[in-house]
Amino acid sequence: MKKLVFIFFFLGSLVTGFAQVNGPIKLSENKRFLAQYDGSPFFWMADTAWELFHRTDRAEAEYYLDTRVSQGFNVVQAVALAELDGLNSPNSYGEMPFSSITPLAFNEKYWEHVDYIIDLAAQKGIHIALLPTWGDKLYKDSWGMGPEIFNEENAYTYGKWIGARYAGKKNLIWVLGGDRNPRKDADDVEVWNQMAKGIQSSAKTDNPILMTFHPQPNRPAGSSTWFHQEDWLDFNMQQTGHCPNQPTYRIISHDYGLNPTKPTIDGEPLYEEHPNCFNAKELGYSNPDDIRRIMYWNVFAGGAGQTYGCHAVWQMFTLDRQPINATLRPWKVSLDLPMANQVKHLKNLMLSKPYFTRIPDDDMVISKQEDDEHFVIATRDTEGSYAMVYFPTGKSVEVDFSKMKNRTLKANWYDPRTGVSFPYSGTELVKGKNNITPPSSGKGQDWVLVVE
Repeated sequence: MKKLVFIFFFLGSLVTGFAQVNGPIKLSENKRFLAQYDGSPFFWMADTAWELFHRTDRAEAEYYLDTRVSQGFNVVQAVALAELDGLNSPNSYGEMPFSSITPLAFNEKYWEHVDYIIDLAAQKGIHIALLPTWGDKLYKDSWGMGPEIFNEENAYTYGKWIGARYAGKKNLIWVLGGDRNPRKDADDVEVWNQMAKGIQSSAKTDNPILMTFHPQPNRPAGSSTWFHQEDWLDFNMQQTGHCPNQPTYRIISHDYGLNPTKPTIDGEPLYEEHPNCFNAKELGYSNPDDIRRIMYWNVFAGGAGQTYGCHAVWQMFTLDRQPINATLRPWKVSLDLPMANQVKHLKNLMLSKPYFTRIPDDDMVISKQEDDEHFVIATRDTEGSYAMVYFPTGKSVEVDFSKMKNRTLKANWYDPRTGVSFPYSGTELVKGKNNITPPSSGKGQDWVLVVE
């Protein structure tokens, strides 16, 4: 019996080991994408669980992580000093992050819970995009609970402390900001720079770090507006917001064209079960069709991945808590919504072809287009070995395949709803102009044509 128990334990450890994070994420050689520690592609497929550390106990955190792993997520965005009264409202074990604000005195028991969840995520193959603080701790703006505690001096001190605490973790990406844009007539930019420098000062040479900035919606771009030239900003992040009718690909394209080259990611798009434009009464709630369209648009425009979010999940809403912005149901129920189970199809599609040579190519679609929900977008690799064209509503367009490597082309239709492929059966494709009609059309009838 002892031998059997040992064998079972050993095999179980092996199974867990295959999934666990073994090294930090880094930039690809061409600075367009992210890569695993061994150099293989890493497609950022994240979920926003902002209140994970603040509002879940250990069993709930494991349930959440297990569910997201099964759905194909590999990153979770969460906040150490949480948005929802994170400095005055205790975590699930009655602990608050500080025993004193002035000066900052850290409550070890609170941070041990954060440690536990970060380590648990690593065991399950999940990277944590860690926000040291939500932005309302710098300034509250017209909303937010605060209190405002950070300035240039203590931002550096806090950054150095939290950077040192997690310097050895292999599954961390640092995210400054937290839904705040620096103000024009304030020292906000320098406060964030100091926090970043504090984190950098504690980094270990054998465990390099990645860092970005999570803004509020901003046009024409997000983090690059203030920090693109900073050495601590390794990749750009946008928040494209919670309205379904925005040409989000324009924001990704803006950052894609900047110098120096840095990856770009939409870190907060329209959430599932979120009131459209925060107006549930008149505009209703988001639907999977709009969310899916935004995701494929962004990635085809050059994004190095995509973040998903669910309105109930980010706030870990339960029936005994005050809902934020008309939440529909408890977070555990909302974990299993349609788009949460469809995001893996986007990740699988992008990883199915040569990854680091992929570029956006708007010129492939030669039909005249408007910036509306019908906008067709294309991407291909630099070698011309493949191309992908995304049709958000099945609209027929003329597409130019003259940049393909070979004259003989084959193609498949890819269903973003199911991940199923089947052969293209229209008029034979040529290395040149082609009129393409998807299998079906209308809202929610989106398709990807994959040409080789």
